[in-house]
Amino acid sequence: MDPVLLARVQFAATTIFHFFFVPLSIGLVLMVAVMETLYVVKKEKLYKKMAKFWGHLFLINFAVGVVTGIIQEFQFGMNWSDYSRFVGDVFGAPLAIEALLAFFMESTFIGLWIFGWERLSKKLHLACIWLVSLGTTLSAIWILTANSFMQVPVGFSINNGRAEMNDFLALITNGQLLVEFPHVITGAICTGAFFMAGISAINLIRKRHLAFYKRSMKLALIFGLIGSIGVALSGHSQAQYLVKTQPMKMAAAEGIWEDTEDPAPWSMFAIIDSRNQENTFEINIPYALSFLSYSKFEGGLKGMETLQQEYQTKYDSVVGEGTNYIPPVKTTYWSFRLMIGFGVLMILLPIIGLYLFRKGRLENSTLLLRFFVPAIAFPFLANTFGWMMTEVGRQPWTVFGLMTTADAVSPNVPAGMVLFSTILYLVVFTILLGVMVYLMVREVKKGPEQLSGDRKHQSTDPFKVGA
Repeated sequence: MDPVLLARVQFAATTIFHFFFVPLSIGLVLMVAVMETLYVVKKEKLYKKMAKFWGHLFLINFAVGVVTGIIQEFQFGMNWSDYSRFVGDVFGAPLAIEALLAFFMESTFIGLWIFGWERLSKKLHLACIWLVSLGTTLSAIWILTANSFMQVPVGFSINNGRAEMNDFLALITNGQLLVEFPHVITGAICTGAFFMAGISAINLIRKRHLAFYKRSMKLALIFGLIGSIGVALSGHSQAQYLVKTQPMKMAAAEGIWEDTEDPAPWSMFAIIDSRNQENTFEINIPYALSFLSYSKFEGGLKGMETLQQEYQTKYDSVVGEGTNYIPPVKTTYWSFRLMIGFGVLMILLPIIGLYLFRKGRLENSTLLLRFFVPAIAFPFLANTFGWMMTEVGRQPWTVFGLMTTADAVSPNVPAGMVLFSTILYLVVFTILLGVMVYLMVREVKKGPEQLSGDRKHQSTDPFKVGA
């Protein structure tokens, strides 16, 4: 068993599972804050009920997400010690700020929001949920600051064989962060919106709490459209930045072995033969790749074979001769297309839904409502495939141009231990997922009336205090 491969599999499994919860928390709490704002401004109790109901689901997701984040820290400490030694002085700073500032900010104001419904003034209580939303956003910024350094290292110097931070401002103004952050945040908005739309659709089909779920569906469709368009625009900017900073990743994402013609066509579909470094079948859209890369219908891109030679000249002195700088092409290529495919669906569905809503026909459009139920998964899948393209496409690097994945793994951890811990983590993840689904389904079945504020619905459950 290859310990490097096992460590990569464990990192992928824990990170992907943890990232199921992160964007849902960011997107859902933002919409809860908007709902409570509408309640404070318009004084409609329906918005208060919406904020409480969807806020409960946010709390369940947040709690499980915290546990998965702790597990991720365990695997990171066990499997990537050489990476920590090399870039710990740079990588550790944003992670420490995230834990000490953003996470504690979220946790503190979540507590005030839970217990403060009838104890704080309306405006002060509203400020609490907006501060929770701000905290989740700040948390994303610091995590992405660390990830952006891995993609485009800035603000450091090499001393005694270690990377040490010498420019914190450069770290937080990294060009990679500036294009990555909007893409992730708008993706999170989509995740929360489609989650809300799917649950609303189920209840609209069953004709349950129609006024509540029609209002929820409308809000979800608006946020879903805003988020999906934002994802597309920010993704376009990120692709253009990728051409400049990681051309090998872009070439792999497009299946380009040899330098393209000018203008460059975009590959819709290709059968890739990585062994012979060629595409045996391909369907292209003329000019499209040039526009994606340069916002104009001209310009070509370098192929992986050309870039391999350039990288050998530039980086062999860092990592040794004979290194293959071409990432897993099939994984990078298809994850990119699957991300785009789900993204297109995420634009079309809210447009159709809002059109039917405006015409007063959405409530009776059973076929579309049924489609919104599995569409809950679309943002999760798009997020996952996007990160697969981002991280797999960076291979063989852990820190681009500085450290390979093989050099970053812990040298003295047996492969059997990594395999055992991977299986253990997967078991724990399965249990956590089951618990979360059970709690979510239970809350949805109870419905919003449990939070109406009537005395008969109150309980000693801390999540329901003051409801």
